[in-house]
Order: sequence, then C-alpha cells, then structure tokens
Amino acid sequence: MSDAATPISEPGLKGEVTIDEPGRAERAVARRSAESRATIPTVEYTVDVAAEALLEREGQTGCGVPAIVIAAAAHALHAVPRVNGAYRDGRYELYSRVNVGVTIVETGVYATPTIFDADRKPVLELGGELTDFYARAREDALHPPDLTGATFTVIDSSTFDVTTATPLVQSGQAATLAFGPIRGVPVVRNGQVVPGSTMQLHLAVDHRIVYGHHAASFLEEVKAFLEEADV
Repeated sequence: MSDAATPISEPGLKGEVTIDEPGRAERAVARRSAESRATIPTVEYTVDVAAEALLEREGQTGCGVPAIVIAAAAHALHAVPRVNGAYRDGRYELYSRVNVGVTIVETGVYATPTIFDADRKPVLELGGELTDFYARAREDALHPPDLTGATFTVIDSSTFDVTTATPLVQSGQAATLAFGPIRGVPVVRNGQVVPGSTMQLHLAVDHRIVYGHHAASFLEEVKAFLEEADV
C-alpha cells in the first residue's frame, strides 16, 4: 500500500476517513479480481489429502511442501489436459506447455510469477525457482516476463490458519488450485483412532470448459501423487 495515506474529516457514523491510494500491484489485483468475478462462471471443489507421505517427502528432498504440490498439479494437468486450457470466444484452447503461476501472498507482497514447463522439472528444481521468486518478490524485483505465460495457477494458503479458500480463476486459464496448512487430526486405521495429518485442496474452475468429472479426475490425480510414498 501507499505510505501517503491522507486522513480527511467526514461527519457521520464512520468517523474520520483515511484515503489510501493503492499501489501498482494492488490496482492490478483489483482489476483482475473484478474481471474474474464478472466474466468467469466459477465452480469450486474441495478434497482432503492425507499428509503423512507429503511430510516425509519434504524431509527427504529438503524442499518445501509448495514445490511438491506444484509437481503434483503439473502431473495432473498432463492426466487431465482440459484443465490446462481456457475458454475463449466460444472455443476451447488447450495448451501444450504446463506453465504454473504461483501466487505469493505476504505482508506487502502479492505477485504471481510463472514456473515454465513445471512438468519437466524435478521437485528440487521447482523448489529452487520458488525460493528465487519469493526473494525477488520481497525486493519488488520480479520482471514482466516472470509474470506472464501461466496456463494454471497454484495459491499457497498454508501460512494462514484458514480452513477454506475460494481461489479466483485467472483470465486465460481454466482453473486455480489453492492448498491450506497441514493439520494434525485423528484418523481411523485398522479400526483404531490414531494421530494423523491432513491438508485441504481447493480447486476453482471455469465451468464453461472444466466440468465436474474433469475437476474430480484432476483432484484425484493430485491427491494420489501427494499420498504416494516415493517422490
């Protein structure tokens, strides 16, 4: 936000009103959010993922959970190519490259840089690109080429104690996947209640191109990838 907040006096129930001009990035977010809600008929789906194997992978690879989720999404986009596309002018566009936009949300930072050809990169390489993006986003050092070309978007909501998120579908894409924090929960195994861990995935789709069976198949692929024991 701009530091040049201007207080003005206004009698009434709201008290003193402060006018704060949005920054360039915030204006872009406002415009894209309005466009998304006004033009894209969105349907949302949620699934729970058992997170024990995911946590084990994180420890084995040394990269964070976001990189593994991106790898899972890239895998699923190959399995369900309709999700790696867009609805434009009454036709379906299906993309041959899997370019995953990653929304970075921190105090004073909101950006969606793109990992190009995410399906062709190992998890460690994905993690390295994410680390670089986060560092440059905090320094406002991302360049326009970093922020274009995404065919799908992943939003990391794991740093917030939020159980459900409804992601926006970006213009020129068919869907967005958000994932929340890993939570400790009781689970039933072999008839016994034991400690476990779960993570929720939230998928928003443009219903003009991605129908219920596409969304369900995509989430099943992501879930299976995340719950597998091997990277």
